[in-house]
Amino acid sequence: MNPVINWVRLHPRLAAWLVLALGMNAMVVYEARNVGLLPGQWLALVVATTLVAGLCVWIIGWEDDEEEADEPAAGASAEPPAPAAKKE
Repeated sequence: MNPVINWVRLHPRLAAWLVLALGMNAMVVYEARNVGLLPGQWLALVVATTLVAGLCVWIIGWEDDEEEADEPAAGASAEPPAPAAKKE
């Protein structure tokens, strides 16, 4: 289980995409089970649903990117460092 947790920590957006896509596809397949779709239509439905899940995760990630851009890096000062004295 530890490798899975490490992968999720390294790739949080991919993990979110995977979980969201699984949930969305499960709901779509459950609701469309009696519609009589052809195999190609099922494939298109699952691919479109998975892409929508990825788009959702990407859009939600915009907020994270904005927060990271607003916060200075840990330990970084607001002023640029002074130039070092030259040794000759």
